[in-house]
Amino acid sequence: MISRVYRATLFALYQLCIVTGIVAMPLAIAARQAGITLPIHRLIDTVETAYDATQP
Repeated sequence: MISRVYRATLFALYQLCIVTGIVAMPLAIAARQAGITLPIHRLIDTVETAYDATQP
């Protein structure tokens, strides 16, 4: 039961990270033009790896 809750929580977190990345896209484009890179891709990769590890 706990693994179901954990998996559902990770899935929700993964979806939230993707939405955050999409919403932050204009900010990321502006930051990149200024020479700054936002590490949103690392956050998404980390959460995706954790979620994939819970798959049976």
